[in-house]
Amino acid sequence: MPTLLRIDSSPLGDGASFSRQLTGEFVEKWKMTNPSGRVVIRDVTATQLSPINAEWIGAAYAPKGSLTPRQRGVLALSGVLIAELKTADEFVIGVPMHNFSIPAALKLWIDQIARVGETFSYENGAAAGLLHNKKATFLVASGGVYDQGTPGFALNFVEPYLRSLFSFIGVKETTFISTSGTARHRFGVDRGTILQPALASIQGQLQTA
Repeated sequence: MPTLLRIDSSPLGDGASFSRQLTGEFVEKWKMTNPSGRVVIRDVTATQLSPINAEWIGAAYAPKGSLTPRQRGVLALSGVLIAELKTADEFVIGVPMHNFSIPAALKLWIDQIARVGETFSYENGAAAGLLHNKKATFLVASGGVYDQGTPGFALNFVEPYLRSLFSFIGVKETTFISTSGTARHRFGVDRGTILQPALASIQGQLQTA
């Protein structure tokens, strides 16, 4: 039974967030092509994520067999989040662009799941990703236009960062689908018109999957 992990990172609710609408549409289309599949939802804005600190780092790099009860507690949430990634066959991640990069909540989640011995390791002095045979689709919403091939792409730190990070932890098959110019909605452009290209891309991707 295939498992899809849906991750949302917009601080806006379902009715206002473009990225949440896209992840919701992706899930519905995915269910049609995977009727026996399972969907796990992780809203990182509703998860109590704290910045990593010295104690977390010490616990993450300590030998597993020597962890104290406190260290195990410090790493407990990280373990839950990593287990969701390991269990899933596929990820769909909604990402609103915030100041040319990813939302703070998504970065906090990444800091919890990018963990030595769990999602990456060092072999002969080189880093090696440990999440194999996974694929990720990133649904990116931005107020302006920052797509590849446009002048604004120089300011797009969302796609290069996420592509590099997920490759680092072993996820080589990544797809980015963008909804650009969402700010037009404030000036009367129909929401459906803005979303249509991304929705068509989602439909095409899942039909050929």
